[in-house]
Formats: sequence, C-alpha cells, structure tokens
Amino acid sequence: MSAAERSDIEEFDEWLDEVAAALAWHGGDAEATIRTLLADCKHLREQLALAQIAMGMGFTRGWSPSAERRDELASRG
Repeated sequence: MSAAERSDIEEFDEWLDEVAAALAWHGGDAEATIRTLLADCKHLREQLALAQIAMGMGFTRGWSPSAERRDELASRG
C-alpha cells in the first residue's frame, strides 16, 4: 500500500470519527444531526458574507474568501 493510499484511509477514518461524534452528540438522531449541521453552515455563510463586506481588497492583497468549497470532498456529491 502506498503512502498516498494510507493517507486516504487515515483521512476517511478521521471523517468517520467526526460523523460518529456528531451523531453521538445528538443521541444517534441522524435528522437532528443534519439539521444542526445545516444551521451551522447557514450561520457560517452569513458570517463569511459579513466578513467579505467588511474586508478591503488591500487588506488581503487581492484574496477574497469564498462560500464555495474547493476540496475533493465537495465534488464527490
């Protein structure tokens, strides 16, 4: 097994641990877990929108935050 494959497996295991922790926090209720996560996403998107308004382009040297994810997990659907 290559180092990249081991890294992918470790990343997946960490993801499963996070899912299990979120479900445990809600007593195993998947619907409540999803509702909470969606509410968190909404809140963070609102906070990001406010930060975008407050930040000047000179402050970040041209970089601007984005609400869209750019990692491979987001493209897995």
